[in-house]
Amino acid sequence: MKKNIIFLSVLTLALSACNLTLVPEDEVSPDNYFKTESDFLLWSNQFYSNNLEGAGFGSTTDVFLSNGISAYVNGGRNPATQSWSFTSLRRINYMLEHLDQCNDKAVATKYEAVGRFFRAYFYFKLVRTYGDVPYYDKVLGSTDPDIYKARDDRGYVMDKVLEDFDFAIANLPSTWEAMNTRVTRWAALGYASRAALYEGTFRKYHGLKDAEKYLQAAADYGREFVNSAPFTLYNSGATPYRDLFVSDNAITSEVVLARHYDNQYGNFHSMGYNVNFSRVSLTRRFVNHYLMADGTRFTDKEGWETMGYMEETKNRDPRLAQTVLCPGYVQKGANAVTPCEFYSHTGYEPIKFVPAAAKCMSSSDDVDFILLRAPEVYLNFAEALAELGTLTQNDLDISVNKIRTRAGMPSLSLTAANSNPDPYMLECYPNVTRSANTGVILEIRRERTVELALEEPDRSWDMFRWAECKQCLQHYVPWYGVYIPGLGDYDTTGDGTANVTFYRTASGVKIKVGSKEQDVVLSEGDKGYIVAYYATDYGAMWDDSRDYLWPIPASQRTLNGNLTQNPGYVDGVN
Repeated sequence: MKKNIIFLSVLTLALSACNLTLVPEDEVSPDNYFKTESDFLLWSNQFYSNNLEGAGFGSTTDVFLSNGISAYVNGGRNPATQSWSFTSLRRINYMLEHLDQCNDKAVATKYEAVGRFFRAYFYFKLVRTYGDVPYYDKVLGSTDPDIYKARDDRGYVMDKVLEDFDFAIANLPSTWEAMNTRVTRWAALGYASRAALYEGTFRKYHGLKDAEKYLQAAADYGREFVNSAPFTLYNSGATPYRDLFVSDNAITSEVVLARHYDNQYGNFHSMGYNVNFSRVSLTRRFVNHYLMADGTRFTDKEGWETMGYMEETKNRDPRLAQTVLCPGYVQKGANAVTPCEFYSHTGYEPIKFVPAAAKCMSSSDDVDFILLRAPEVYLNFAEALAELGTLTQNDLDISVNKIRTRAGMPSLSLTAANSNPDPYMLECYPNVTRSANTGVILEIRRERTVELALEEPDRSWDMFRWAECKQCLQHYVPWYGVYIPGLGDYDTTGDGTANVTFYRTASGVKIKVGSKEQDVVLSEGDKGYIVAYYATDYGAMWDDSRDYLWPIPASQRTLNGNLTQNPGYVDGVN
């Protein structure tokens, strides 16, 4: 039986609606609280629910679509409607300011590490979104002049972020509880590598100084994790990659940090249900990233551009059939093959995160959601070194090639990758640095795209740090799906029986599956790629000088006249 350890404590629920003065002093006050480990444990429970991501598929990108289009794509980011909150930061700092009330110094140090981990992650996300932000490491009173301080430079804030992560790395326990739902030393190393890599690559690809400093920090965090962390890649059964994401309890031999769900306690999500309900869709561009099973490039094959569903899915990287609904797919707990009905916006439907059918009924899915896996840290490590120009074959062998070995794929050769960069990948990432390491940087991006599909960190943040967001927008790159050679009947299971029909009516092309039918647009009329959101030109107003940051909320600038606005946004304040 699952036990919900973190998210349902009475104190956490009591705190969820409190204001900046926290809770009434007759219930909890500094004088009678923060004395024991139990006090700190209960108080810090809220940090997990308030600061770590919940189960979900993420933002619109070049490889992922659903019924909702993200604000950075549809132009919906507006200073007047943007908001931010420092409430969770205040609660973190409040605990940190009362550590001295605990007589057990080991307990105080442990929870200082917890608090500083979450403060670091809070500020990393804030910098990632807004750039320069005001930095606070104390609880502010209503008359404190720092309430009205200006934004601090992002470099200053990120240095503070890494200082906090360093303290967490040095003082968090290596193990805590069986399900890896609490932060540990290894989680701190992994999140530190994520933050440092983001900052280093963002600076490199956006022309800011000190990129190498943060890239080296990412490499150092990654190397310590690779050399010391007690994680191995799960490799049991016929489909180990797929099984990671449909396991009721996170597979902690590989999963460093997870969010735990359990229907028995009313704690669930709807990821399995939303695959159909929200028409979660993957793109042709994403599928093209997968190599052939022998390690050669799919996009080097004759006629790859017009291969249909049945042909393009043959003999590919095994992770393709464990991520995307391919011929022969059998849902967990089922006995029959599920045919591809091209129901998603692109025709490519994910099976990653799709558990047994019983858990896909509305919000009944309680499969644990993975926040951090060892492979992400391996990829962070390799990418940082590749961007620095110091990557070696041994570095690849202890990171990326471990991932490829588990997948059943040939190893990546540094020399081969750099001697012959993939032309298709260059099209996908036109802003990549042209250097002696371009080829291997592109191959690491390929591996990251495939291995971390639909996971944290959200793919959109990779495109932001690589300065490639135009590749996510339909205005620049069409959201293409499966290639349909022409109207007619199609067999999508391989059993010789047609189960999908494309046909034309007076109103346009339609797909029919059994008694169900829906409209579809093909890029060349009666043939071509399925086109998602055909009638809408999302992204036409993208501005490289503005849109890689969000606007500072106008409401906050009205309250604090020292807050400047990000370039390109007009809010009428000051």
